[in-house]
Amino acid sequence: MTKPTQSCVFCRIAQKEVPSEILLENDLALVFADIHPSAPVHYLVVPKEHIETVSHLTRSHAPIAGELILLAKEAAHQLGLSGYKLVFNVGRAGGQIVDHIHLHLLGGWKQVDSN
Repeated sequence: MTKPTQSCVFCRIAQKEVPSEILLENDLALVFADIHPSAPVHYLVVPKEHIETVSHLTRSHAPIAGELILLAKEAAHQLGLSGYKLVFNVGRAGGQIVDHIHLHLLGGWKQVDSN
């Protein structure tokens, strides 16, 4: 297990050193509001273990990876989202800004009628 780092803002949020609007939390991960939302509803699902990117995941991280998705589903339900997007940005070329794996929960758009 990689220990949290003091230079990582997401590690500091997980350790409650940086204030954040935390929606859900368990032993492995937490869900908090993105401070620069790119959707009407935008939360981040972050493991408490410091893992840089999806590229750094190993088979031993399977429980954490699964927990991120399940926690995102719980958060979406709690937020009353009937539809939403889950997005991992991987590396700078993939749009990742913070070097700590995080899953974006995006939603809250008005439903478009297909008729």
